[in-house]
Amino acid sequence: MARGARVRAGGAVRALLGARPPLTETERNRAVITDFARLFYTEKQVRTAFERYVAADYIQHNPGIADGRAAAIAALEPKFSSPSARFAVKRILVDGEYAMIHLHARPDEQSRGGAVADIYRLHGGKVVEHWDVLQPIPAESKNPHPMF
Repeated sequence: MARGARVRAGGAVRALLGARPPLTETERNRAVITDFARLFYTEKQVRTAFERYVAADYIQHNPGIADGRAAAIAALEPKFSSPSARFAVKRILVDGEYAMIHLHARPDEQSRGGAVADIYRLHGGKVVEHWDVLQPIPAESKNPHPMF
């Protein structure tokens, strides 16, 4: 059997059996960051999200938080697990080792809150680096476009 025929036959067998080729880096990281977002923002399980998906020595670019998973948990758990806090994930973008979660964050239901873009770098199934961009939602806008 010629090499090309063998390759085609292998693909046909995979198709018949429903086997998938291995996941790409983007697909693997999308699964990680999607579950991280669910635990962190939706279920407000800060410690669980960070212990499961964040490297112990992760690099933090937010100047108000020290490097490391433990420092992030200490800084974020009180705010993000508050019963009054509201987080609505609007989109998750993943490309290779980078992921971004765009969300509407509010300290309470009455607050307009802000638009947040959390940017993560992943390696080996763990978040290893984080940047964030925060934009308060103004009372009035000069254009009719929503922020999300």
